[in-house]
Amino acid sequence: MVRPVAVVTGAGSGIGRAAALALAGGGFDVALIGRRREPLDGVAVEIKRTGAAALVLLADVTDEAAIDQAFAAIVQARQRVDVLFNNAGIGLPGLPIDQIPVAEWRRGIDVNLTGMFICTRAAFRIMKEQSPRGGRIINNGSISAHAPRPNSATYTAAKHAVTGLTRSTALDGRPHDIACGQIDIGNAATQMTARMSEGVLQADGSIATEPLMDVALVGQAVLQMASLPLSANIQFMTIMATKMPFIGRG
Repeated sequence: MVRPVAVVTGAGSGIGRAAALALAGGGFDVALIGRRREPLDGVAVEIKRTGAAALVLLADVTDEAAIDQAFAAIVQARQRVDVLFNNAGIGLPGLPIDQIPVAEWRRGIDVNLTGMFICTRAAFRIMKEQSPRGGRIINNGSISAHAPRPNSATYTAAKHAVTGLTRSTALDGRPHDIACGQIDIGNAATQMTARMSEGVLQADGSIATEPLMDVALVGQAVLQMASLPLSANIQFMTIMATKMPFIGRG
């Protein structure tokens, strides 16, 4: 049986690693895209232990030519792309909006939004023309796509824009059997969220610790979205630590 092919960006650690392992365990071969070879190779070894195939590709999501080359290599090796999990992104230092350097704003938008667009465009072109036609794109949004944290204008603006990209991709994909959905994640335990357990700024100015959830649960949620037939779509999913301050934030 031919296994479907999933592509994960930012696959070397955190949510990307968890999603790649879940997809491999759920029947997908996985192409791993990231900037650093060593962590990608480590994830590839873990994937191969499940019996799935793994393809490691070094590329920065903001580099249009590198991403186009990476997707061409995937098609050459595996003939198609069935799922793209647009996960790559960066956190940014917390700063009041009047203190954010324009260069920092542009870096955040470039990685967290434009990089997602570049990968979406590459996958869309392939899914549109392959046979059988179609595929699924899953965007890593954030709870910040709904409610900001203090001092997070760049990240929040990017994640709100990701929601617009998700909706537009879903609409433009309809004639081509391309589904697009978004997963909004709150407080998965990764290196980026380690500070949550030490105390972070709240909307009322206080500092409070926040609960975290196992990042493997996010991987399973991505697999659930990816495993649907193309006749169905989870348009938006929120998965979060149950007791984190999101509902009632502020």
